[in-house]
Amino acid sequence: MRYRRAQTEGGTYFFTVVTFKRREILCIPANIALLRETFRRVMDRHPFRIEAMVVLPDHLHSIWTLPEGDHNFSMRWRSIKGDFSRSCGEACKGPIPKSRQDKHEQGVWQRRFWEHEIRDETDFSRHAEYIHFNPVRHGLVKAPKDWPHSSFGRFVQNGLYDRQWGAQEEMRFPSDVGAE
Repeated sequence: MRYRRAQTEGGTYFFTVVTFKRREILCIPANIALLRETFRRVMDRHPFRIEAMVVLPDHLHSIWTLPEGDHNFSMRWRSIKGDFSRSCGEACKGPIPKSRQDKHEQGVWQRRFWEHEIRDETDFSRHAEYIHFNPVRHGLVKAPKDWPHSSFGRFVQNGLYDRQWGAQEEMRFPSDVGAE
């Protein structure tokens, strides 16, 4: 059976994108800056809105909303991953497997990504909470407010979370929320 991605024009989607062999290249400050710049360039060419996002050492999660009449998130991810891979320094370059050498691919990202179409406000809230709690879940910080590479601060500024949200609690998520 062939996998088919969701194709709702103007849809909102949750994504998980993982580095090749889970190499921890996204904790290097220069790579974080490069990733931000790469997103800006791709968003200039192919607009979309980032609703929520977290960047962890070996993967990232995000929620995007595409413009009306547009469903092509795959092209955007291809551009982001490709632009980042071409611009990234030696810290990103690992041994490239033979299967990728033949296609002139770089060993920076896993080939595919996980996507989930957001169904409603409850689904959005659960996935945004999953995104913002992820650094705590991975033991990187004690509270979401302490992770610098996240949209958590924007959610606090917009009154969606209290600054202490997620700091004193163990959060559990339904099995259909998130993907690693």
